Formats: sequence, structure tokens, C-alpha cells
Amino acid sequence: MTATLLFVLALPAALGSALIGGLFFAFSVCVMPALDRLPAHRGMAAMQSINLAILNPLFFAVFFGTGALCAVLLALSLADWSAPHAPWLAAGGALYLVGGILVTMAFNVPLNRALAAASSAERAEDAALWRRYLSIWTAWNHGRVVGCLTASALLILALY
Repeated sequence: MTATLLFVLALPAALGSALIGGLFFAFSVCVMPALDRLPAHRGMAAMQSINLAILNPLFFAVFFGTGALCAVLLALSLADWSAPHAPWLAAGGALYLVGGILVTMAFNVPLNRALAAASSAERAEDAALWRRYLSIWTAWNHGRVVGCLTASALLILALY
């Protein structure tokens, strides 16, 4: 891979991974703790609204566009494994794909769907769902933060 191609692919992948990791970080350190302080029915309603609002073209472009770049970088690094940047690209690309996209799709999205199906946290079973959601969703989100930000760092290292 030429230095120019490496730069053109790895820089936006690193920035996208950092941007998504930063979004996840904001949820871990302030959004979820803030929602946890609200009465259950209000916290749940706010998160349901957030989950609808985030489904927009700009989020999808950054989230999945970064994934596409990481997949290309992973494939190119495996095809040219002897290149000095290949291990960094492979690790960074794989980590975003697993820690960002796979964790989101396998864990956070199903939790979001279950939350969307709940009618009101004023009912005891929905309040219990909200308590479980807060704990489990946030734990997986912490993993997404680590995965995305570490992926960004590895992709940046590939540029050196």
C-alpha cells in the first residue's frame, strides 16, 4: 500500500473511530448517569427518545463508514502483512469492527429494541427492565469506548 493510500484510508478511519468512541464516552460518563438520576419512567422515556434520534444519516455515515474503512484496511493489511504498518492497521481495523460495530449490533441494539417495546417504567416490570437496561447497556458501552478509542490509537500508530 502506498503512503498516500495509507494516509487517505487510515486517517479518516482513525478520526471516525475516535468520534464514535467519544460519543460512547459521553454516554458512559454523563448521559447514562444523568438518566439514572431521573425517576425510572422519565429516564426510560428520555433514552427511548435518544435511541430514535440517533438513527439518522449522519450517525450512520460515520458509524458504518468508519466500519467500511476499517474492513478495507484490515483486508489490505492482511494482503501485505510484511509492511511495517500492517499489524497496526489489522489490529485497529479489527478492534473497531468488533469493539464498535459487533458489540453495538449484538448487545446494545437488542437492549434498545427491548427498551423500545416497553410501554412505561411506571409499571413494575418496565421499571425492572429499565434498571437492568441501565446496568447492562452501560457496561457494554464502556467496552465500546475502550474498543473504539484503542482502535483509533492503533490506526494513528499505523501512520508513523
